Amino acid sequence: MTTVAARSSSILTEPEYRIEGRDKVTGAARYAADVAMPGMLHAAFVTSPFPHARIVSVDASAARAVSGVRAVITGADTRPARFGRRLQDWPVLCWERVLFIGDRVAAVAADTPAIADEAARLVVVEYEELPAILDSAAALAEGAPILHPDSATYAYAGGARPERSHQNIQGHGVREHGDVEAGFRAAHRVYEHTFVVPRVHQAYLEPRASLVWLDGERVRVVTTNKAPFALREHMSASLGIPEARIVVDAGHIGGDFGGKGLTPDEFALYHLARATGRPVRSVMRFADDVQGTNTRHAATITLRTAVDRDGRILAHTSRVVFDGGAYAAGKPVATLMPGDAMLTLAGYRLPAARVEATTVYTNQVPAGHSRAPGQPQNSFAAESHMDLIARDLGIDPLDLRERNVVRSGDIDITGSAWHGTDGHVLLARLRAASRYDVRRKQTDETDGTGLGVALGVRHVGRGRASTVLRLENGTLELHTGVSDQGGGAHTLFQRIVASELGVPLDRVRVVREATDAVPSDPGVGGSRVTPVQGSAALDAARKLKARLTEVGGSLDGDHRLEVTGEASQEGHESSMYGYVLEAAVDVETGVVKVGRATLVADVGTVINPVALRGQLEGGFVFGLGQALMEELLMEDGRVTNPNLGDYKLPTIADAPPLDIELITEHPGPGPFGAKSVGELANPAVGPAVANAVEDASGARVMTMPVTAEKVWAALSARR
Repeated sequence: MTTVAARSSSILTEPEYRIEGRDKVTGAARYAADVAMPGMLHAAFVTSPFPHARIVSVDASAARAVSGVRAVITGADTRPARFGRRLQDWPVLCWERVLFIGDRVAAVAADTPAIADEAARLVVVEYEELPAILDSAAALAEGAPILHPDSATYAYAGGARPERSHQNIQGHGVREHGDVEAGFRAAHRVYEHTFVVPRVHQAYLEPRASLVWLDGERVRVVTTNKAPFALREHMSASLGIPEARIVVDAGHIGGDFGGKGLTPDEFALYHLARATGRPVRSVMRFADDVQGTNTRHAATITLRTAVDRDGRILAHTSRVVFDGGAYAAGKPVATLMPGDAMLTLAGYRLPAARVEATTVYTNQVPAGHSRAPGQPQNSFAAESHMDLIARDLGIDPLDLRERNVVRSGDIDITGSAWHGTDGHVLLARLRAASRYDVRRKQTDETDGTGLGVALGVRHVGRGRASTVLRLENGTLELHTGVSDQGGGAHTLFQRIVASELGVPLDRVRVVREATDAVPSDPGVGGSRVTPVQGSAALDAARKLKARLTEVGGSLDGDHRLEVTGEASQEGHESSMYGYVLEAAVDVETGVVKVGRATLVADVGTVINPVALRGQLEGGFVFGLGQALMEELLMEDGRVTNPNLGDYKLPTIADAPPLDIELITEHPGPGPFGAKSVGELANPAVGPAVANAVEDASGARVMTMPVTAEKVWAALSARR
C-alpha cells in the first residue's frame, strides 16, 4: 500500500523530461493547422491596400461564380460585430471604413486554399482614400482625422472605459508620488533624453490557424489562441452566443511570445461556417500575419531625471507615447496600454516621480502584447538614460546603479514600497559573476571593445486559476485548461504534484482539455503559469492529501476521489535581473559583435531546471534579436519586410556565450517558493548592447535596433 509520502525535493533537482517531448520530436503532436475534418472548407480574406479609406462598394459576384466557392461574406453580413480582448473596437469585417493596410473587408470559404485565394482576388472593392495618420505625434496634432468617431458605442469589458482627452487616444495613465518639483529644484544636474523603439513581430514559427464548425447548437473552435477561455468569452460577446454553447480547444501551440492572446480569424470563420453549414479553417501566411495582427508597440519615450552630486536620484519624470495602431483590441489590460507601460525607471529608489503614458490610434498595424509587454521599450530608455547620466558624471555605470538600486521597503517607480529582490544583493552577485572589475580594466585597455550593464525588473505573475486532480484506481490525473506554448507548463504541473505527494513522476498524468471539460483558466501569459496555475496544481495535491487522510485511504486504493485546486495571486512582488555583456565595434563600418554575456537572475525555487535555463537563454536571444536587427520596416503604413528572409532573426551564429547565475535563496509566492522566468530575461538586453557599444566606441544610439548603419552615423557625427 502506498501512503502519501512527504514532499520529494529530489524530483525538483533532477533535470526534467518534457511530457510532450516525444510527440513533438516524432511529429505526432497536433497543432491547429494539422486538424482537418470531413467536408472542411478553406478561408481567404480580402484586405485593404490603403491605410485609411472609405468603402464605397464591394462587388463579390465574380468571386461567388468561381467553381468550388461555397460562401463570400462582407462587412454587410457581419455588421455591427467587433472583437477585442478588453475593448471591442476591431470589426470582424469592415463595412464603412478601413483603418490599416491589411484590414479585412470580405471573407471567402472554398473547397481548397487555392480556390479561396483566387476568389478573394476577384472581389472588387471601390475605396475613397482618406488622410492617414502614420505616427503617434500626428495622431494628437491639431486637426488630425478622428479614426474612431463612434468609439462611444464600443463594448468594453469590466466596467466603464476610462475617460480620454482626445478621441485618438486608446488609453492614458498618470502616476505621481513625492514632491517632484522640489526634487528638481534641489538637483545638481538634470538630464533629459528621448528614445525611440520600433514595431517588432513575435516571430513564432507556427502560423496562426483556426478551425470553426457548428455542432448542433454548439460552436466548436480549434485555435492557436493561448487563452481558450478568454477567446470563448470574447466570441460570446462579439457574436451574441452564450458562452456555454462555445467550445474552444487549443492544442499544442508552436510559440507565442505574447502574440497569440489575440486571434482575429475565429469571428469571421463562425460567419462562414454558419453560411455554409460546414467546418471552415484558416491558416495565415507569415506575410499576412505581420501585416495584419498584433505586433509589439512602437514607442517614443522621454525621460527627465534630477540627481545630486553623487548621482543619487532625487526626482524623475517620464512621458511615454505608444503607437497602438488601428485598433486597441489586442490589449487585455483595463488601461488599454501595454501591461507595464508606466515602469519607466524600474528597479531604482525614487523619492519623487511622475509618469505619464499614452497609447494612440494610428493607421498602422494594430499593436498588442509581446513578451514582457511595455518593458523592452521602457527598459531600453531607462537603462540607456542611466548610462548617459553615469558617463556625464564620470561615475562607473555599475557604481551608479549600486547607489540607486531599490531595496526592500524603498519607494520605487510605482510610488509603493518595493517587494522583491534586494537590488544590492543582485548587483553584488552580478559584479562577481561577470568579473566586472577585471573585465572593465581589460576593455579599457582594448580599443573597440566595451562593457554594457543593464538592470531589469519583471513582476511575478498574478491572477486566479483552478485545476482538477483525480485519483482513480491508483492513477493520478491532473486535468487542466492550460495550453503549453513551449514553456513546459504540463511538465511543471506533473513535477509539482509528484513532489508534493511523494510519488514517482510516471504516476502523474496531465490531461489538457477543451473549455467544456475543465474549470475556467486565464490562459498562458502575464508570467502567471508557474506562480498561479502551478499554485493551483499544488493546492490540488494538498487537498487530495487531506481527503485521503479523511477517508483513511491510500494512493493505491480502489476508490475514486476528485478535488479542485485553486489559487489566487494578487500581490505585487517582483524579480530583478542584471546583465553585463561585452561588445566589439568596428569603427570603420559600425558593425557590432556581442561577446560573452553574464546574466544574474532571481528565480526563487527551481521546478523545471532544464526549461528554466531554456527560458532564460531564449529570453536573452529574443532580446538580442530586437537589440541588433529586428524591426518591422513601415512605408506609408505597409510592412516592407514581411518575410523571415528580410525580417532578420538571430541564429545560433549570432548568439554569444551566456553565463547564467541564479539567485534561488529568496523564495517567491509560487509553488515551493518559485517565481517567474518566461518574460524575465529579454527586456534589458537592448540597453545592455547600446551601453556596450558606447563604451566600446563612443557612439550612442538612441533608437532600437542598434544597427551598423546607426553606429556608423553616430561615429561619423563625432568625427
